[in-house]
Order: sequence, then C-alpha cells, then structure tokens
Amino acid sequence: MKNIIITGTSRGIGLELAVQLADAGHQILALSRQTPSRLLQHANVTCLSVDLSAPDFSLVEQFLKSWQHVDAIVHNAGALVLKPFAQTTAEDFQRIYRVNVFAVAALTQACLPYLKNGSHVVAISSIGGVQGSMKFAGLSAYSSSKGAVITLMELLAEEYREQGIAFNALALGSVQTDMLAEAFPGYQAPIQPADMARFIADFALNGQRFFNGKLLPVSSTTP
Repeated sequence: MKNIIITGTSRGIGLELAVQLADAGHQILALSRQTPSRLLQHANVTCLSVDLSAPDFSLVEQFLKSWQHVDAIVHNAGALVLKPFAQTTAEDFQRIYRVNVFAVAALTQACLPYLKNGSHVVAISSIGGVQGSMKFAGLSAYSSSKGAVITLMELLAEEYREQGIAFNALALGSVQTDMLAEAFPGYQAPIQPADMARFIADFALNGQRFFNGKLLPVSSTTP
C-alpha cells in the first residue's frame, strides 16, 4: 500500500480522491483548511489543517518522519477569482499564485527527502492553462497560474529524472464542483467529482510508469 499526500481535501475532487484511495487501503495525508467528517472517521486518513494561501509545512515535515517515504503527492488544491482583468488587483494575483503555484513548490520541497525512485508528483491543472486552448474572460489570474504549474512540473521532471521521481500535470476540463459553479454560474458539467477522482487515483498510482514531465488534458467539454 502507498503513502499519498493530497491537498484540497475539504470538498469536491480532493475529498472524493482521499476517500477512494483510503478505502483501497492506502495511507492518506489530507491537507486542507477544513476537515470533513468523512475523512476524520477513516482509519487510513491523517488530516492536517493547512492554509495554502500562507503555507507553513512544518507540521507536514514533522509527520513525514513517521512515514519515512512518500509514494505520491496530488497537488489538488486550487484558488480562483473571477474578475475582469482591469479589476484584478496585485493582491488577487498574489493570492491565486500562492495557492496554485507557490504552495505546490513549497510542499514539494518539504517532501523531497521522502520522495524516492518510483514516487509520483501530480499537479492538478486546468485546460484553461494549456497553451492554445480556449480562454475565458475574467480568469486571467487563475488560468495563468495553472499554466505556470504545468511548466513547473515539466522542469522538476527534468531536474529529478536521475532520482527516478516522476512529475506530471493533469489539465482538467469541467467537473461539477463549487469552483466550476463560481467560474461558470449555471453551467452543468457532465462529470462528477467522484468520477474524476477515480481517474486521478489510477493516474497517481500508475501514471509514472508511462509518463514523466508530461501534460495530459483530461477534458471532454468546453469549458
């Protein structure tokens, strides 16, 4: 069984992902600001309260001494602001990038001593962050941050290639989450969080055998 860290586990895809992998027998470290009862009650889940907009991973580093190794990280947490570009402030950009990019880098750094040959780091990006994809007004901070994390995974894959640590990004299309409702009010996605979580769970466990430094679009719709 694997030791897996998942961020953004309070709701949506992250919550479903943590439950599914824990039900399968894996040990999960769930990081989010709030902890749902479904995770607190699960014997295979350890929950730590972390605010990724001002990340302090000292508790994570302390906990990892008991694990001694990390098999997979799923950087699932995300922040979004929907504003016209002219009204998007520097603080808006900084807040979105702190969660969507800087926290990804900081958590990965904290875990480096525990990542071994065969470990897999997965960043959940967005199809809106992919070069050449359709873009939507009001998402300049969000979509550009998701583009940045894709490039970060590509760079880390090259830097840690000799150690056998794989880094990949999944660019998700629409999934019926609270974040989608915020970005596209009234839009109904054809995919539910539990369905996408099943795909991500399999990829986190097995994708490193086939991919490294890659971006995989996982989208059946526009948006």
